[in-house]
Amino acid sequence: MTERNGRLLAIGAASGVVGGLLGGGNGVLTVPALDHYTTLPRPAVHGTSTLAATWVCAAGALVYWLVGGTVDLRAGAGMIVGGMIGGFYGAKLVARASETLLRVLLIVILVLTATKLYLDAAGLDPVSGGAVVPADLLATWWFVVPLSVVVGVVVGAWAGAMGLGGGLLAVPALVLLFGVDLHTAAGTSLLVFLPNSLVGGLSHRRQGTADLRIANLVGLAAAPGAVAGALLALALDNVVLGVVFGTFAAVMAVREVVLLLRARS
Repeated sequence: MTERNGRLLAIGAASGVVGGLLGGGNGVLTVPALDHYTTLPRPAVHGTSTLAATWVCAAGALVYWLVGGTVDLRAGAGMIVGGMIGGFYGAKLVARASETLLRVLLIVILVLTATKLYLDAAGLDPVSGGAVVPADLLATWWFVVPLSVVVGVVVGAWAGAMGLGGGLLAVPALVLLFGVDLHTAAGTSLLVFLPNSLVGGLSHRRQGTADLRIANLVGLAAAPGAVAGALLALALDNVVLGVVFGTFAAVMAVREVVLLLRARS
């Protein structure tokens, strides 16, 4: 095994643990790592990361379903449909969309998520761990289905464009909008973005912005990592997992702010 392949396998394993533990977001490791350790152009880095995420989603979702039974198709089904649509068009946004706008959106969501999860852990959440959307609306299919599809399109497009994994937005959306607990949100997020990652990745591949060999090598190591991460998440108390995810969201928000300021300077 070459040193380069060893690094790619290590990148995959680490990103898989993060993805399985947090319901996605593994791209926060694979994107900068691939950018640093390969000669892929930036669009191909995003596309390769998106394609590799398929392995994480498949392995992680299977563990959540078989071990914990924590998958919610009430909101997930609509997000799957919306995510596939968004994933297809998200790949086309790489060369068109404003990366600044995408980063600002992510920062806002991450800050809101971290705040809610910390308040929930401290017993100070104003909505008592539930959704910000009124419960009577969430009880009606005519509201939940369209909302979940729209959320899926937005998150899918963002994930397909940035290659960072949909969990960074999907898990907060499931928690904040639909009142889903974190374990269920993580499992549902991985299931939602299995077809999204596949569609987005193949779209990248077709337009030449993904390296199939590197994606498969990273994914090969990411799959067992995702299994380990999912098992760890299921072993953690919901409050503890909330603190872990909240801290991760806060760190990622700071990171995105730093990157945004650097890009503007």
